[in-house]
Amino acid sequence: MGVIGRPHGVRGLVRVNTFTEDPDALAEYTLTDRNGRAFTLAWVHDNVAQLAEVTPQGPRPITDRNEAEKLNLTELFAARSALPEPEEDEFYFADLIGLQAVSSTGETLGKIAAVHEYGAGPSLEIQPGALIVPFTRAAVPSVDLAAGKVTVIPPAEIVAEPEP
Repeated sequence: MGVIGRPHGVRGLVRVNTFTEDPDALAEYTLTDRNGRAFTLAWVHDNVAQLAEVTPQGPRPITDRNEAEKLNLTELFAARSALPEPEEDEFYFADLIGLQAVSSTGETLGKIAAVHEYGAGPSLEIQPGALIVPFTRAAVPSVDLAAGKVTVIPPAEIVAEPEP
């Protein structure tokens, strides 16, 4: 759902990079890191948030820059059961990873190893071979989660042709 970034100021605020369509939605969930440590966040302004660790005694705000620095690059996750069902033709990136990628003729290209989002739209990394394709209707005309596969038509400009 997001990654905690550098501290912002001296009062424990942190930058948070979100992977959600609506960054504000991150504040609606209890988030956990890979170790199961739970957090809530409240947005202060432009990608800057106040985190609170969820403890048995209740939320404990992180108000110290040194503690905030220790959280830099911490990945944040939400329980799948807390998320809304995706709309038709919408997918959670986690659901795409591991799907078989096949060409329009049925040839196996590999499996989706990662979904990258660099700001210009998501792209799929297909292994082996590190084929990167934009996650668009033109390049990925079909996603069948039930069958565990996607159909991929790599754009001509990224298909390497041997030189004569």
